[in-house]
Amino acid sequence: MDIKDKIRTIPHFPKQGIMFRDITTLLKDPECFHHVVLHLAERYSKMDVDVVAGIESRGFILGGAVAVLLKKGFVPIRKKGKLPGKVVRHEYVLEYGTDVIEVHEDAIEKGDRVLLIDDLVATGGTAAAAIKLIEQLGGTVVEAAFVIDLPDLKGREKLFPTPSYAMVAFGGH
Repeated sequence: MDIKDKIRTIPHFPKQGIMFRDITTLLKDPECFHHVVLHLAERYSKMDVDVVAGIESRGFILGGAVAVLLKKGFVPIRKKGKLPGKVVRHEYVLEYGTDVIEVHEDAIEKGDRVLLIDDLVATGGTAAAAIKLIEQLGGTVVEAAFVIDLPDLKGREKLFPTPSYAMVAFGGH
């Protein structure tokens, strides 16, 4: 299945010159959504993974579904102020500003092997911040997995030495 055909491109969002790759059209298609989740679950079924972490918000949808198939727990990595318990946070630079992500301080145990999932990697800032949070809690990211990579922005390079994987790539921004 060519999942690229199911990903909508919205020009000039969130700002002029950006070609936003929207997976909501992929998620709406039950066969395509199933294909993506099953593909990711099969890829990680033989890896030593203790828990799946997903980055807000589309990483929740994909990561939660993959965690169920792998029979692993799921850890949400959220935007600032969304988690009710004690949290660990990391501030990072975006292409157009700064942001903060958080995780509950007891979400990852020392030595946990974590699969990190999000829909897209662009500049890599959010995923790199999530990796730092996981490592701060004593976990190790076995791989960061994405549906979409925007290789022209070199985001996956910023995740090194953490291995990363993307199902499809789109040129441009």
